[in-house]
Amino acid sequence: MPKSTIADKKVIKKLIEKVENAILIDVYDVKGKIVRNIELSQSVFGEKINNSLLAQAVRVYRANQRHGTASTKNRGEVRGSTRKIYQQKGTGRARHGAIRAPIFVKGGIAHGPRPHDFSLVLPQKMRKAAMRSALSAKINDNMIRMVEGISNINVKTKEAVAMLNALSLSDGKNILIVLAASSENISRALRNIKNVSYVTVGKMNTYDVIRNKHIICMVESIPDIDKAFAKRV
Repeated sequence: MPKSTIADKKVIKKLIEKVENAILIDVYDVKGKIVRNIELSQSVFGEKINNSLLAQAVRVYRANQRHGTASTKNRGEVRGSTRKIYQQKGTGRARHGAIRAPIFVKGGIAHGPRPHDFSLVLPQKMRKAAMRSALSAKINDNMIRMVEGISNINVKTKEAVAMLNALSLSDGKNILIVLAASSENISRALRNIKNVSYVTVGKMNTYDVIRNKHIICMVESIPDIDKAFAKRV
């Protein structure tokens, strides 16, 4: 058999595998109607779900939210005299030095919390892999909606609420809306809706994707998501 024929068969086989593994998803308009469908990147939305990595990403995110500013005063920082409150011997009482000792009322705190840095670091490759796992899990659970026309919403909360009702997402569960770019109009339309948050692609994190039950993505944000989180070969 000629080499060209063998090469053609390999190409055809790869194309068939690509079609079989393609991730197709419907695209809705703001009125809840399916207008078309698009193919999502297999390297972002078709990743094998790594639960341990997801747990680690959430732990790092939550640790980094801690301010670590809790502080108490020890016996050297509280107000009070440093004189010996009574003589060492002969009183029949326990030996004490100063009234600022932790045993006394208004004395210093022993082993209390002090300013502390709780921040952790997750390597960039692991952060991106965790995001791919989170997005893939949402796709598998059918919890991602691709919507076009969100950028045309006026500065009216009722229009945003009407969109959520049309998409059947007014069940009171947390919703994250992924924007292609920050928009004052969209922000003002969404900010007063309970359980709804919004974020641009550049500020997405694994914790928000997992914490929110439903994800709404602007169609315009898909190229940015691919660019930001796709696996580099």
